[in-house]
Amino acid sequence: MKLRCAVIEDFQSVATTVVDWSPVTDDVEIVTFTEHLATVDEAATALEGFDIVVTLRERVPFPAELFARLPRLRLLVASGMRNSVIDFDAARRHGVEVCGTASSSTPPVELTWALLLGLARGIVPEATALRTGVGPWQSTLGADLHGRTLGLLGLGKIGARVARVGLAFGMDVVAWSRNLTKERTDEVGVTLAASKEELLAGSDFVSVHLALGERTRGLIGAAELARMRPTAYLINTSRAAIVDTDALLAALNAGSIAGAATDVFDVEPLPADDPVRSTPRLLATPHLGYVSRANYETYYGQAVEDIRAFLDGQPVRRLG
Repeated sequence: MKLRCAVIEDFQSVATTVVDWSPVTDDVEIVTFTEHLATVDEAATALEGFDIVVTLRERVPFPAELFARLPRLRLLVASGMRNSVIDFDAARRHGVEVCGTASSSTPPVELTWALLLGLARGIVPEATALRTGVGPWQSTLGADLHGRTLGLLGLGKIGARVARVGLAFGMDVVAWSRNLTKERTDEVGVTLAASKEELLAGSDFVSVHLALGERTRGLIGAAELARMRPTAYLINTSRAAIVDTDALLAALNAGSIAGAATDVFDVEPLPADDPVRSTPRLLATPHLGYVSRANYETYYGQAVEDIRAFLDGQPVRRLG
């Protein structure tokens, strides 16, 4: 009898078409789920008949309670090699192997610049007015990039690539994080800010590229937003909890900063009545940072490899 594999969060209905699953289909039945599993109860009900689950990023938590309610589960494959919403100790206690995949930093870098440019040039309101015929022929005054300051919170793999694009635009790029060194900023070719406060006060665009942890949770709140220039923009493609959402929405409603863009949210998918959907001067996208054909080919291609290796008794890319 074939094992059963659930591929969840397949919002675009492409998981079984972007790669070849034939290396495992003689042994495994593949079932995809296109709807979000929002609660432990929903996940437990949907997944109770499966031996293998392939999950996308960190949208569906796998706490101890869920593992306890999935006695048939033997393999969990997560895209990426880090996952903060899987209880690895519980997985081990319940005999579940957890494996990961590679993940490219290119898509989030590119989306960061799509959002930044969209904000700077008023792309969404101008394009909407043109297509609908509602509003004037032109209504916004674009913000220039050349000669302006780009402040990066974080200069890791993604932050450094964002920095290099900023330099190509002729921007002055500064960076800060708690452990950032001058050697690292010199390597990338940017300036080390003396403090978070200095970076916020001196930047025309601030982009967040930090990992979420206890020291970064709520790093940007009302006090930090108040330090930003009224003509400045904030972009967050990292993790929602790094920026205090209520404080950000209040700043945008008050017009104390020029605008913001975010690809990440405290609750995903975003509820229909969430105020994020109606806040002015906010450009929001539904967590598209990792969503690209090449990344999906990696995620699902390596998921197939992980399943095949597990079936062969030689698991690869183990997590936890």
